[in-house]
Amino acid sequence: MKTALITGASKRIGKSIVEYLADKGWNIIIHYNSSERSAKQLLQALSLKFPEQTFGIIKANLSVETETAELIPKTITEFGKFQLLINNASIFDSGYLKETTLNLFENQINTNLKAPFVLMRDFANYCKNGNIINFVDTRITSNKSNFAAYSLSKKALWELTKMAALEFAPLIRVNAIAPGATLPPTNKDENYLNKLAQNTTIKKQGGVNTILKRINNILKNNNLTGQLLFADGGENLGQKE
Repeated sequence: MKTALITGASKRIGKSIVEYLADKGWNIIIHYNSSERSAKQLLQALSLKFPEQTFGIIKANLSVETETAELIPKTITEFGKFQLLINNASIFDSGYLKETTLNLFENQINTNLKAPFVLMRDFANYCKNGNIINFVDTRITSNKSNFAAYSLSKKALWELTKMAALEFAPLIRVNAIAPGATLPPTNKDENYLNKLAQNTTIKKQGGVNTILKRINNILKNNNLTGQLLFADGGENLGQKE
């Protein structure tokens, strides 16, 4: 039975990924930072639903270098080696280039790029075999700067994905998924997503299931590495004239 470590896994997309993989028979290590209650509730629910599988939770603030560096060694000490790392955790703060402070820039880079770099490196050194899936964003295909630091961090993560795929092969496959708008913000509803979807090629929202299908594609295709799979309804193609 294989084990996955998923960052930012107690809520929203991360939680859906956890539930999806658990249903596929995976043991899961749920990483969280501040959402301890949600992580424990998810752990309890999974343990009851899948009593023959193993589930655990582990805390780390991925914006803090020492905690990030300790995450994989600590995970292996508590749960043993694992075969799948999903870098899902990220922060998403707005700001045009002209208004981006160094603090904003560093926060986005630390969580969205530096942390995945450290975790990928340590996965390769400690686990030595398996799969890495990085979450980037459909924004990496454009030069819109309203989320400048965030977009730069995700553009760089995609470049890191390709670099790691080349270096870590053939024992570790490394791929990326680029979602579009998937879940509404906490203060919005489904109408918000439906409105955004009108700017995509398909003109309908795919929801979390689109992402889950991409994960399945990656895990089932043993010949796939260094690739970017979009889950954005064609948003990356731009708009029709």
